[in-house]
Amino acid sequence: MSFSSMWQAATRFIRLAVVSALSVTTSVSFAPSAVAQEGALPSIEEKTQNTDLMEGFFTLYWEDSSGSLYWEIDELGTEFLYQISMGSGLGSNPVGIDRGQLRGTHVLEPRRIGPRVLLMEPNYRFQARSDNPTEAQAVRDAFAPSVHWGFDIVAETEGRVLLDATGFFLRDARGVVEQIEQRNQGRFELDVSRSAIHLPATRSFPENTEVEAILTFTSSDPGGLVQGVAATGGAITLRQHHSFIRLPDDGYRTRTADPRVGVNGHTAYDYATAIDEDRRLRWAARHRLEKRNPGPGPSEPIEPIVYYVDPGTPEPIRSALIEGASWWNEAFEAAGFIDAFQVEVLPEGVDPQDVRYNMIHWTHRRTRG
Repeated sequence: MSFSSMWQAATRFIRLAVVSALSVTTSVSFAPSAVAQEGALPSIEEKTQNTDLMEGFFTLYWEDSSGSLYWEIDELGTEFLYQISMGSGLGSNPVGIDRGQLRGTHVLEPRRIGPRVLLMEPNYRFQARSDNPTEAQAVRDAFAPSVHWGFDIVAETEGRVLLDATGFFLRDARGVVEQIEQRNQGRFELDVSRSAIHLPATRSFPENTEVEAILTFTSSDPGGLVQGVAATGGAITLRQHHSFIRLPDDGYRTRTADPRVGVNGHTAYDYATAIDEDRRLRWAARHRLEKRNPGPGPSEPIEPIVYYVDPGTPEPIRSALIEGASWWNEAFEAAGFIDAFQVEVLPEGVDPQDVRYNMIHWTHRRTRG
């Protein structure tokens, strides 16, 4: 091969190498843009276009095709009350898993960290009621908070985020498995394949959002008490209920609990108290009741306390409940309130899950009482 031929071949090879390098460089330069586009979240409107909308305190979206329940949060960092209860019962007195039974009240805060939202419970049981923020922070750092759940954000629009909350609700939040085992009635497990969101009891109101789940628990060796009340002892299906409730406004004031009142309140510990003083804070569980005409004389309330009896309560028990509960009005009269405590049957068309209505539920068991 002549020198000129070798030079032409070498030049052609260099040109090809440069073109190949430019091709690789060009493809890499476009890669970040493609990745960013693939990782972008859809808008809430796009994600929920084929869902059923439930508007209220929180907005929920039901996707029938996948059996998924989506939860929209528009105020991250805003606390709310969370309660767990039973939508249906087992029916056994000794086991003690009853319809309407409340198990746990928590103050939760949805906190966003990157692509996730953590459902955080601050530890308000231990605090420092002090003007010194460093002192208050020292107490917060000394006692552990709790994260109830972690959610992946599946869509977002202008600060609002959408979470797939199906797994959060399809779990044994009430602790049914543990309680049955403590009663020596067998070892049960939650079967998610036989569990689903219970739509008839899932809805949202102005002051609260309610979600209910059908949960099936299975066992190869159920106890006699379970077999005596369940349709099939080896597979018991119960409904667990989740309530998200708006916190009271700033007009609510705590009140120190009086030991003469036969109602359990809340106890917290204030580490800003003097070393020779009791750290315990005992607060009363109470309604907000205010006189229309403030002063020492009797007055009607601004808003009376009204309790509604479950319309499913049979007679003559229903009338007895109304009469017995109404006796509380005498105590309010002695405190200077006129007709402040009222009891009546829940009117037709009113949903008992609406937190604006105080309920007296009637629960059946296999045995009386």
